[in-house]
Amino acid sequence: MRKKFCVYSILCLLLTLMPIIPAMLFSPETSAQQNLQNPENPEITENPENTESAEFSEILKTSENSENSSDFSGQVYHVLDITNNEILEVPVREYLIGAVGAEMPASFEPEALKAQAVAAHTYAERQVLLAANRSDLQGADFSNDPDQYQAFHTQQQLQELYGENFTLYYQKISDAVDAVLTEILCYDDEPIIAAFHAISTGKTESAQNVWGSAITYLQSVDSSSDCNAPSYEQECSYSAEQIQEMLSAAHSGLLLGTDTANWFGEPVCSDAGTILQIPVGTSIFTGQELRSILSLRSACFTINYDKKSKTFTFRTKGYGHSVGMSQYGANAMALQGLNYQEILAHYYPDTVLKNI
Repeated sequence: MRKKFCVYSILCLLLTLMPIIPAMLFSPETSAQQNLQNPENPEITENPENTESAEFSEILKTSENSENSSDFSGQVYHVLDITNNEILEVPVREYLIGAVGAEMPASFEPEALKAQAVAAHTYAERQVLLAANRSDLQGADFSNDPDQYQAFHTQQQLQELYGENFTLYYQKISDAVDAVLTEILCYDDEPIIAAFHAISTGKTESAQNVWGSAITYLQSVDSSSDCNAPSYEQECSYSAEQIQEMLSAAHSGLLLGTDTANWFGEPVCSDAGTILQIPVGTSIFTGQELRSILSLRSACFTINYDKKSKTFTFRTKGYGHSVGMSQYGANAMALQGLNYQEILAHYYPDTVLKNI
């Protein structure tokens, strides 16, 4: 079945005639692994145990002989390692374990981990089809640069991340990956743009509102459990001088005026709370632009100005672009007894799980 996707490569190449939107990429700031407060997640250990311990070797032997694992024997992804500019040949299963471990806390529910594994696999398969048109990849399928592609950890990096819980967590993630190893999400028989983020605003956002391109399966859906996520609301403050410096660096022709309190006008927001447009001085910005310029957690925010201290305080809700699957929301659904198929169907409506 996997070979059938070669037939679709010509169709996928047509995508390059359209603008390649940011929805095809994943930023580390959308990762629950890095952004949710997770006290069960151990700190990085300076002297991790040997990964070739008898216990760990037995885990590898058992899981690699699973029924699903054999379906991908010898198949690899070519990953450009940005630390040394070398292209790694990573077996599909190993890559998915490393991607899930990098993107989602291992303490999350197994069904949430399975949903993340399907999303990671779908993302990788789509990138393989698009990679031929990326000159920066040097022939690789994608890189391990979390600013451009989905995050990926090697076994060694996962061991450093999990410390004394490595064996337990590696087994848990491996089991989740093995359970869904042959499945990806498709729309019109092609791998979807499997966007995900850490925490939504209580509703996920549509691709249209965030990236300007309407995508059938990336629409706003309920994710109200996100409002209970750790650090759902956060504040950060900047002096008026800092704001002026950051905005001027991003837009050299911007004029803010002498009345600091009126630098920011009244925003236009989506139903999910994302700021679609907001007047800033003599220009109009999108919430995503300001989020990037000011390093905010999301594009759903309010602004308060303190005249006495001449300080702007931004209060954000959620974490990430809010498009696609909310990782915290997926875990909440799993805790309620829903399985990974139901989680994926909720966050990616009209898509179909297919075996490859």
